[in-house]
Amino acid sequence: MASSSPSSPKRLLEQLLELRQQVVEGSQKYLTAWGSPCNPSPALENLARYLALRQHDLHDLQLELAALGLSSLGRCESRVLESLDAVIAILAAAQGLSHKGPSYEAFYAGDMALEQHTEALFGPPSPQRRARIMVTLPGEAAEQPELLLQLLQRGMNVARINCAHDDPSVWEKMVAHLRRAEAQTQRRCKILFDLAGPKIRTGPVAMPPGKAKVYGGDRILLTAAIPPVDSDPSCQVACTPPEILAHLQVGATVWLDDGKIGARVVGIEPVGVVLEVDKVAPQGKKLREGKGLNFPDSQLPIQPLTEKDRQDLDFVVQHADLVGYSFVQQPADLQLLFSELERRQARPDLGLILKIETQRAVQNLPTLIAAVDGCRPLGVMIARGDLAVEIGWLRLGEIQEELLWICEAAHVPVVWATQVLDQLTKEGLPSRPELSDAVMSARAECVMLNKGPYLLEAVALLDELLARMQAHQHKKSQRLRALYSWR
Repeated sequence: MASSSPSSPKRLLEQLLELRQQVVEGSQKYLTAWGSPCNPSPALENLARYLALRQHDLHDLQLELAALGLSSLGRCESRVLESLDAVIAILAAAQGLSHKGPSYEAFYAGDMALEQHTEALFGPPSPQRRARIMVTLPGEAAEQPELLLQLLQRGMNVARINCAHDDPSVWEKMVAHLRRAEAQTQRRCKILFDLAGPKIRTGPVAMPPGKAKVYGGDRILLTAAIPPVDSDPSCQVACTPPEILAHLQVGATVWLDDGKIGARVVGIEPVGVVLEVDKVAPQGKKLREGKGLNFPDSQLPIQPLTEKDRQDLDFVVQHADLVGYSFVQQPADLQLLFSELERRQARPDLGLILKIETQRAVQNLPTLIAAVDGCRPLGVMIARGDLAVEIGWLRLGEIQEELLWICEAAHVPVVWATQVLDQLTKEGLPSRPELSDAVMSARAECVMLNKGPYLLEAVALLDELLARMQAHQHKKSQRLRALYSWR
């Protein structure tokens, strides 16, 4: 609700000048922490200013600025100081004072930088849309060259090869088919190789006689191997890798089966960790081998780069345009990858996609961006599947928005990933909620589709949908094009 006694224009000008000073001074804290206090890049400097700005509650100030027909600063992500200076200049001029505002070119320099970074990472946009389409290639793409041709014709801009599946002999065929399809269509398509990273999974499962599912209140023994010893839990499941068990504490949250079963640690025993199920469907859920395990509030000493990843990098650096880095959480993780790329003499334009899929990665995102700044082309993938399990379903929408803002402030392209048009891809018809989700994805620089029997239909629909939405919205800004529905 708006204040009943709004500030005078003179007082608003004083508030904005004070806020500007606080933003400039506050940004130095971040730049110093990132090791860039003296000569930061424009993108890093703007990110630091954005973080400093967002330490303030600007709600009342926004309402008062909007009432005067001025910018409420609600779309300042890519240009923090320029947005402040533009409003200050108008308020100052109204009072006969002088304050230099930004030029048109300077005001939109951040937007231009983001577009340039996007093109360096994902290649040029399609004629009818700015958002790129990334497609996860199915295994049959190695044996069906026509599939790559059809994907390109329908609008694919980036082909994603998941290194968790298949092997270099299969990947090589996919790359060859794609390059031939490029020549046929005269369309360039970047290739992302997504490193598998550490896979925390359930191992063998042992259920008591006559029990097929777990229910709320049931106890599970999470152990290194099956069977351990006689114990009280209603079922037992192995954890791979088993060394994780030593780092769990009573009260810690554990999610099993990719977030379908929630539990808490209620006991530590020599043979394993005792969990009590507190979130599961009323009809219960089967425990199966090979399903994902998540430990959102436990600090686990897991190296994000596995031995398999290192072996895969030998092939990847020869064929990839982009490398996807799973489970990256801190700058030390980046240095690990950089050293491996340097050993293999990876070309400097090899792009890097940071997959944000843990709570720690969310917290460290500005630091991660700063650690890569200037090293090589950078993008961020919002890996919404694991991220939802890690931070909780309730917070996913909120955090998704904040990640978009942070990346825009740093002029870093974003990949909107996980279950986009999932039902259409798998069953041939989209659901209403996923159509709305796909509409929202237009605010990212790239949208990822997973594989399925109706992948071609999904690419075609997403291509048209993104083109339509581009006419109405750019990032957070609504474009007031003419409406024809009510003529």
